[in-house]
Amino acid sequence: MIDSHCHIAGEEFASDLPAVIERARAAGLSSALVILAADSDDEIAQWERVHELWPETRAAVGVHPHHAHHFASAPDEAARLVERRLASLPQARAIGEIGLDYHYDFSPREVQQAVFRAQLRVARERQLPVVIHTREAEEDTLSILGESGRVDTEGVFHCFSGNPAAAARALRTGYYLSIPGIVSFPKARELRDAVAGVPLDRLLVETDSPYLAPAPFRGKRNEPAYVARVVAVVAETRGMAPAEVGEIVSANFRRLFRP
Repeated sequence: MIDSHCHIAGEEFASDLPAVIERARAAGLSSALVILAADSDDEIAQWERVHELWPETRAAVGVHPHHAHHFASAPDEAARLVERRLASLPQARAIGEIGLDYHYDFSPREVQQAVFRAQLRVARERQLPVVIHTREAEEDTLSILGESGRVDTEGVFHCFSGNPAAAARALRTGYYLSIPGIVSFPKARELRDAVAGVPLDRLLVETDSPYLAPAPFRGKRNEPAYVARVVAVVAETRGMAPAEVGEIVSANFRRLFRP
């Protein structure tokens, strides 16, 4: 199994990172994609420790839409920052998480869009996949991805929690859908319905640690080991064995991120 999206370079894991990684390995994880905030020196520094302890991990780096306002006067500076980070991170395999968040609107929407476009340009130039964050912004996210007349980047919609119709719209981009622990929540029936119809070769799983711990761990800090629970629920939803789903999502991860 591979956790396709976690934040274990964050301060939430600073005190017990070795134990977190040990539990992940014990749960059967071979790797994880660690998401790094391009504008956080602390996360970039902590990544070195993560990779030393878990050499199989790989990274993605980008400017989150919540932080886009820091680049309001010069959106292209966000792209330049990402390029500098990529140059110093040989284990980086993607740009992200990037996108739009209209739920919190911590950054003005037009600024979010400009910063998103700037980072997509880097992805195209570098031929790197992107990790998309979109919340209550689906229409604009899809529009920006396809502004050239077609979607000319590879990527994944991280933390997908929509219904079958939303899954169908997202899949038309050719992107992958990464399923979080939300799929285990009792009220997430529509998400499970969506998961049942996602082509197996477009499916990934994630924890989004430290957020969104799956049942029965809700209310606790999430961590990569819990992706095993996500795999189990996806497998149950699809009528498959967890080991089979684990192998499929790992193969998908390797195909997208070329770790």
